[in-house]
Amino acid sequence: MPSTARANAFRLIGSAIGIGILVVALWPYWPDIFRRLGDISLHAPNWALWDRVSWIVKLHVAAAIAALVIGTMILLQKKGSGLHKTLGWSWVIAMATTAISSLWIVGLNGNFWSIIHLLSGWTIISLPMAVWAIRNRKVEIHRRAMTGMFVGGLLVAGALTFIPGRIMFETFFG
Repeated sequence: MPSTARANAFRLIGSAIGIGILVVALWPYWPDIFRRLGDISLHAPNWALWDRVSWIVKLHVAAAIAALVIGTMILLQKKGSGLHKTLGWSWVIAMATTAISSLWIVGLNGNFWSIIHLLSGWTIISLPMAVWAIRNRKVEIHRRAMTGMFVGGLLVAGALTFIPGRIMFETFFG
């Protein structure tokens, strides 16, 4: 099997495993998700809900939105430029703030961390490793780590914030 075909096969298998993990992680919430999906109504966002949210949640969301915007800008531009490096450091700070602040956020499961906190731990470990990789000219390792954190730590984790019962779902659909 050529290396490109092998890489594509590994990506497909990895994606299937990731989707499987996501389905299993959400297993306890499926009944509530399906029940609440039937109650969705289109309306303007309910920003009043944010008055009762703690400052750590507000910091977390602001840092995540900043990381999403900065990360998207990085993905769309030439790599290795001065702007890329400046935005990259800004992204690292925003991602670190997002990941660390999440450790103080508990919700649906009482006062315990949930499966989504594994993404925070992964990000806290991966960020310095990705910075080390680029400083040591290991561009492919850096690219994979940063892309993985963008997809897993922002897109997947961000999508999970829209589970019924969570503040993002309630703001936009509740």
